[in-house]
Parts: sequence; structure tokens; C-alpha cells
Amino acid sequence: MHAGGEPLMWRRIASFDRGVRLLMLNQFTINVGFYMLMPYLAGHLSAGLGMAAWTVALVLGMRNLCQQGLFLLGGTLADRLGYKPVIVAGCLLRTAGFAMLGLSGSLPALLVASAATGFAGALFNPAVRAYLAHEAGTRRVEAFALFNVFYQAGILAGPLVGLALVTLDFRLVCLVAAILFALLTVMQIRALPHCAATTGGSATGTSTGVLAEWKVMLGKRPFVLFCAAMAGSYVLSFQIYLLLPLTAGGSGAAGLLFVLSAAVAIAGQMRITDWARRRWHNSAAITRGLLLMGAAFLPPGLCVTVWPHSTAARLAAVLACTIVLTLGTTLSYPFEMDTILALSHGRMVATHYGLYNTVAGVGIAAGNVLIGVLVDSGSPALPWLALAALGAMCALAVHLLHRHARRGVHGRPRRSHAGRRHREALSRTGPLGPGR
Repeated sequence: MHAGGEPLMWRRIASFDRGVRLLMLNQFTINVGFYMLMPYLAGHLSAGLGMAAWTVALVLGMRNLCQQGLFLLGGTLADRLGYKPVIVAGCLLRTAGFAMLGLSGSLPALLVASAATGFAGALFNPAVRAYLAHEAGTRRVEAFALFNVFYQAGILAGPLVGLALVTLDFRLVCLVAAILFALLTVMQIRALPHCAATTGGSATGTSTGVLAEWKVMLGKRPFVLFCAAMAGSYVLSFQIYLLLPLTAGGSGAAGLLFVLSAAVAIAGQMRITDWARRRWHNSAAITRGLLLMGAAFLPPGLCVTVWPHSTAARLAAVLACTIVLTLGTTLSYPFEMDTILALSHGRMVATHYGLYNTVAGVGIAAGNVLIGVLVDSGSPALPWLALAALGAMCALAVHLLHRHARRGVHGRPRRSHAGRRHREALSRTGPLGPGR
């Protein structure tokens, strides 16, 4: 124990089963391998291979399209085939994809490589989260908080490793990243315990078709509404890749934002999660996290209105926005992940995570288009105020879901037993539950 009375990080990690510990190490390695390569890919395609801007955008867009668009399929495969085989397949596929990115020079080959890396993410992301939720048991919130520490540490370390290698040769970056994923694949085959996935089925236990399973999932109104309510939060968090770097100006300032965000998350995640668990249930923590995320965009909005020509004020406002935005995300993330599990009722867990990620991806795409329109509108404060309002609306939506769930559980009986079961999940361990 340290002076604050909380367990040291390494003791927390050691207190989990081997499967959970390995999943955290896996995620760190996955992010190191991904972020050591992807920030430098556009420069390699344009300057190194001399590709036109539209082809660079096409290659980069292919990865994002395959990942976001295939999350639901990846989650379904994890529930059907088991978490471990799908995680291993995803890492193996990314090994091949990264090697191809380094060794290929033609557009068709690069598109195949980009699609492979995207589909790999769609395979292992839902499977890893479902596996983690299953293995952590009642300590899910704590496990997801630790998971995010490893996740952010990988984001912090990856670009630094890539920067050291890209000065020598971009192909070396790709090959090292591919080797990391190959080693990770072997380690998971040998050391990751098998985990029985939670598939769909009828009340009698007979297996149902994929479309029938999707129909059941989409019929869970609380889950679908929660996905919609949280989609806006991903638009907010994505601005560290879009609006904040544009406002800060210069690649050096943009890099500082990534480092600052990762450092804040690593240093604060466990303290914030422990503090929140002692005070709030899931939806209260998520609501406050969303309010923080929305409030983060007020300083830049104020800056462009009051000090529109001050570079120092603009940079200070962007840094403040990054810190508050990261704190809000750090507060809500573990409770958000726990809520998805509760709303799945322990069935088709990876499929639920897959659909949730898909909805988030659609929200990011639509939200970024809208932000771009607002930026071009000529009103400097409008994009920032719109983002602040979006955070408030997401918080209100989660709060209203919480209140509706309480009415559904404690109010007069409903006809639908399934609907009541969903509301009870919300009340006990979903947005309403203690999440401990």
C-alpha cells in the first residue's frame, strides 16, 4: 500500500488471474505496434512512394472503414468461435497486414494490407473486451480501468518507438511492428487460457442463427438507446485527432497533445476510478464524465472569442481542453464498459461490444462532418459551443435512461418480461448499478 491507502499498481495487476494480466500486456503491445506505424504511414505513402493525396486518403480510409464497419462481424465471430481463436486470428492478420504495408508499393497491395489491418482490429477489439469482462468477474470496473492504463501507455510509447525507427527506414518500422504482432500471436497461442464465449440461443439452450441473434440484440431497447446516447462522447474524444491539433497549430503541438492526454490517463485512471466507485453508481459516473468532456471545449470557445489573435492563449486553452477531456473520458470509460456487459445480460457479449463500437464509429464520422461544416461557417466559437452542448446532451440522455430504468423497475408492472429484465439490469448493474 502507498500513502493514500490504495494498492500499488503492480499489486492490483498481480491480483488478477493470468488471463486478465495477459490481456493487459496484449493491449499494450497491440497499441505500441499500431501507433509506432500508423502516424507515419501517410508521410511514407506521399513522400516515400510519391502517391497522390486521394490515393493516400483511400489507403488510410480503407483501414478505418474495415475496422469500424466490421466490428459487429468481429464480435459475432468471437461469440461463435470463442474469444481466444478470434484474438489470435486478429493478431496474425495484423502481422501480415503490417508486413505488406512495408514491403508493397502498388495501390492494390496497399489496399489489401490496409483492409487486413482494419479487419484485424475488428476481430480482436470486441473479443478482448468480452474476454476481460468474463475473466474479471465482479472486479470488471477495476479491470477496465487497469486495461485503459495499459492502452494509454501503448499510445504513449508507440509513436516514440516509431520515430526512432522511421529516421532509418519506414520499412523497418513496418517489419518491427509485424514482428511484435507475430510474437504476440505466439505468446497468446501458448499462454492465453481458453475462455468459453457466451453465444446466443433460445430459452431451451438451442443455437440460433446470426441474424436472429442480431435481431434479439437490436430488440434490447435500453442497450440500443445507450449506444445512441454514448455515440456523441466518441465525437468529443476524437477531437484530439482533429479540431484540437488544427487549433494548436504545428505537428509539434499536436504531438504534445497526444503525450499530455496519455500521461494524464496513465497517472489518473486508477485514482479517479477508485474515487468514483466509492461515491457513484455507473450512470452517475458516466454522466459526470460526459459533462466534463463537454465542459472541456468551453476554454477554447472563450479564447477564440476574447483573445482571437493570441497564440499563447490559444495553446493554453487547447492544453486545458485536452486535460479536462481526458479526465472526463478516464472517469466514464470503465463504467461505460461495465454497463455494456450488464445490458447484454451475459449473452453475446462480444457482439454487443462490436455493435457498440460500430455505432461509435458512425457517430464519429457523422460528427466530424458536422464539425467541419461549423468550422467553415465563419463563426470561430460555434464548433466549440456545439461540442460543449453535445457533451451536455449525452449526459442528459444517460441520466434520462437511468430515471426511466428506475421507473420501469419500481413502477407498476409491465407486460413484457424481457423489457423488465433489461430495466432491472440497468437498475442493478447497468447505468444505475454500483459497478463494483
